[in-house]
Amino acid sequence: MSQNSLRNVCVYCASSTQIDSVYFETAAELGRLLAHRGIQVINGAGCLGLMCCLSDAALDEGGTVTGVIPHFMVEQGWAHKGLTRLIETPTMHERKQLMADLSDGVIALPGGCGTLEELLEIITWKQLGLYLHPIVILNVNHYFDPLLEMLERAIAENFMRRQHGDIWRVAATPQEALDLLSATPDWSREMRKWAAI
Repeated sequence: MSQNSLRNVCVYCASSTQIDSVYFETAAELGRLLAHRGIQVINGAGCLGLMCCLSDAALDEGGTVTGVIPHFMVEQGWAHKGLTRLIETPTMHERKQLMADLSDGVIALPGGCGTLEELLEIITWKQLGLYLHPIVILNVNHYFDPLLEMLERAIAENFMRRQHGDIWRVAATPQEALDLLSATPDWSREMRKWAAI
């Protein structure tokens, strides 16, 4: 994918407020870089944790943020009220589908079960040819090391093909994550023939 075609990036990340400052610093840096490059942030519209930090940093730098959030979360008061655009969905499933549909690529920051589930689902969709854009795991503070080791084990033990290791890229910094998104070509839908092993 060329940098010129990278207009909307979906970012998965934590809503926790009780995490190390390095994660907040990285989320803010990513938000600023996306804004400076004129790339719109697509995220889960949360008003807490890394989601909020990322959104605020992008907006403060003149960027745009589209948040997608299920209605029940809005009722709980979990929606960021200052986003460029807020889209409510009936369900979590529709939220994730729309976030993917709106994006030209995905970056995963550290997070809990929700973030891990989003990341593994989009990897699965790409394996099946349902999502074709680049996926970058931003491995801040080596947070994702155990997951990356698990994915490598899945390949080594033939639960996945070696070709599936090309579905994602791993970055150490926000700058590297954006560079990888720009440099990684879209996946071929024909690769779905390798989904079974």
